[in-house]
Amino acid sequence: MQDALERLHHYRVIFEECGVRATGFNLPRQHSLRHWIKLIRAFGAPNGLCSSITESKHIKAIKEPWRRSNRFNALGQMLLTNQRLDKLAASRVDFTSRGMLTGTCLSNILQERTGNYSTSKMSRIIDKILS
Repeated sequence: MQDALERLHHYRVIFEECGVRATGFNLPRQHSLRHWIKLIRAFGAPNGLCSSITESKHIKAIKEPWRRSNRFNALGQMLLTNQRLDKLAASRVDFTSRGMLTGTCLSNILQERTGNYSTSKMSRIIDKILS
């Protein structure tokens, strides 16, 4: 790990020289890397190093759209799938905030025709109709 850390600090100047990161890197996690070897030896696995969050995002953003693609020029299909899923999620939030996703079609029709009953009374009426 020490060797890998030294190589990281030695070769990261390429990003500055190429203009990718003209001001260099100043990230807290890169600084904390210097302390990890000592801390791992003293205490075991480092805290805050959990890949489950990024893995779940990777599954939703990469693996599922890949499976939905036909594997030919898949990147464009994957991006389009993600864009559509984002729009669906946004519209679901919008519809929920407007009260458009509450109840069922049957409960709404019964409520219009029979007046405003309580939810439990509506459930009993729907159960009687469906049984």
